[in-house]
Amino acid sequence: MEPYFAPLLIAVAAAAAAGRLCVLLRPLLVRYALARPNARSSHRIPTPQGGGIAVLAGAFLALGLVLLFMPLPAGARDTLLLVMAASVLLAIVGAWDDIKPLPAWLRLILQALCVGLVLLYAAPDVRLFPALPLPLERALALFAGVWFVNLTNFMDGIDWITVMGIVPLCGALALCGILGPLDQGSGLLAAALLGGLVGFAPFNKPSARLFLGDVGSLPIGLLTAYLLYRLAGTGALTAALILPLYHVLDSTITLLRRLARGEKVWEAHRSHFYQQATNNGYAVSEIVAQVALLNLGLIVLGAMTIAFPNFWVQFAGLFAALLLTGILLRRFSRKRFSLAG
Repeated sequence: MEPYFAPLLIAVAAAAAAGRLCVLLRPLLVRYALARPNARSSHRIPTPQGGGIAVLAGAFLALGLVLLFMPLPAGARDTLLLVMAASVLLAIVGAWDDIKPLPAWLRLILQALCVGLVLLYAAPDVRLFPALPLPLERALALFAGVWFVNLTNFMDGIDWITVMGIVPLCGALALCGILGPLDQGSGLLAAALLGGLVGFAPFNKPSARLFLGDVGSLPIGLLTAYLLYRLAGTGALTAALILPLYHVLDSTITLLRRLARGEKVWEAHRSHFYQQATNNGYAVSEIVAQVALLNLGLIVLGAMTIAFPNFWVQFAGLFAALLLTGILLRRFSRKRFSLAG
């Protein structure tokens, strides 16, 4: 079998399954899972949420069917099953929160349990900083994983932004599974998640008929964090930092600003740069298009750091990624220039 055939098959099957499930689930979600506009919302009319169920189900169904007939290295199949199980548990937490909001402290504890499960049993061999004591490195990885799960949720605030953020990233990770340095199992998982989001995309395009909901954004954050952690563990730490840079910087800068202002950071808000852009004259389609273009540029820079692992290429790649991301964040935070104005 050609190395690219299984990832392509998984992506196509996941997209078809997720798209069909969106059609089947939407009437039920309209009845029981309407997201009503609030202080954080960019939509103005009640819209069903829970599309993440279709994304995960489509991705895992396609991945599971291929794994039945495709041999993997020893332990790789069990690792994937464990990551999938932890993601389903986190999806249940998200569904619970969608229906009846959980206290922030309970939500964080449940998220930490799911992230910790993946760290301890799906990635016990990954070491990014061998000079650090193992318990300290694991604690830092747990903190980073929980933050990534939450920032993925925070960034899912306008139509298509998660699709445009995660699909290119997963495409890059799937290629890393084919060409190296990522292991084959992780590459297949990336292809499955890519396909699931592509199947969901037509229902979430502006103006969306269906949202992911926490049931989708939380496990997508966990899966993406796991894949990036795996990539970083191969020695491609710089690439793992570059690929999700827009999502990470937008959410992290916003959080730090809110903390500095003494705001209750667990409450709904519209402070993210992409949300500011909607107030500054940018259409949603323009925002997500610019995020997608940036992410394609980040993929090129990440690939460069993998192909040329010397220090100065790593430094230049990360610097260029920070510069490009900073330029887009600044653009979003300023009123759009208009000849008519």
